[in-house]
Amino acid sequence: MATSASPQRPQLIHIETDRRLGHEWDEWDGKPLPNEGDYSASPALFFATAILTVVAGVAALAAALYLFWPRLAALWTPLPLVLAAAAGGAAAVVVLWYLLLVGSFYSRVNLLPERLLERGPFLRLMNWTSLLSRVVGRRDWVEHAAIDVYNTLAIRRGRKVGKGELLVLIPRCLSKAALDGVLGIAGRYDVPVFVATRGQLARRVIRERRPRAVVAVACERDMMTGLRDVAGKLPVLGLTMRLPQGPCRDAELDLAMMDTWVKGLVGA
Repeated sequence: MATSASPQRPQLIHIETDRRLGHEWDEWDGKPLPNEGDYSASPALFFATAILTVVAGVAALAAALYLFWPRLAALWTPLPLVLAAAAGGAAAVVVLWYLLLVGSFYSRVNLLPERLLERGPFLRLMNWTSLLSRVVGRRDWVEHAAIDVYNTLAIRRGRKVGKGELLVLIPRCLSKAALDGVLGIAGRYDVPVFVATRGQLARRVIRERRPRAVVAVACERDMMTGLRDVAGKLPVLGLTMRLPQGPCRDAELDLAMMDTWVKGLVGA
């Protein structure tokens, strides 16, 4: 009587010893995190913050032109008008791109190629909205919303890779149940798992193994840094964690979501 094949043992990659993962939480005071470390937020929060970011950028540029107008005119009389026209044109391009971003997300059809959307200007916009959200104390929620928007756009590309071409990156702070779940998924689809203790090591294993896609697990803060480092060069899906015990300890994640992502990428 034939028996079903058991899942293959996942390949767990370790490299011991740059940027220490979790350093973004060095200022944590030890108090319980809001909502038990679950920073889920509507994508609308990101888009609203993005609007404020664009407005703040345009206002800063206009203020700089106003302040330096006499000096620029002293150099060449038409120069301030030329720069103002150029700035207005650039602002129009940014606004058009933003409208295409919003349209891509809500219409369920990506209206721009990935190099002009989630793997291009969007990564810079994520960074700017993160900086602004820190000022108003909503960093983690805005970053979570931004990552959700990024993932939605990336998943719609329908990318497929071979089992040996996908790499799963996880932090060492997962709870035992979460780690066992990740290893079970990796074994089921025969993809390697790398435990990243530092940003430099994550980049190193990517250079050495040359995957065609990555599924990364991290908190919102480390995920933002990782996407800025890697997503412009390599397709990445970023799965954020819940932190019921605080940062860098016994983190939890949506294993069903990870299973769906890995299965979708390897076409299993």
